[in-house]
Amino acid sequence: MGGWGWNDTAGTSWWIMGGMMIFWIAVIGIGIWFVVRLTDRRGEQQLRTESPRSILDRRFASGELSAEQYAEARRLLELQTLPRQ
Repeated sequence: MGGWGWNDTAGTSWWIMGGMMIFWIAVIGIGIWFVVRLTDRRGEQQLRTESPRSILDRRFASGELSAEQYAEARRLLELQTLPRQ
């Protein structure tokens, strides 16, 4: 009998040890995820949303849009932002 008071100490100890390993791996994984999440600067940039007008201006300034495309897109944006009666 002796031991730690368990009938099957060899089998039970493996289950306990495996459970503890899974627990600590999960705790360490969550800790790493939390630190990465707190230090990730891209998240701040994603929180600041750019207005459609500033996106349009930026794309025109970088040469992605021609003057005609810019004027048409700007006209459409202004039509969308007018209050409807």
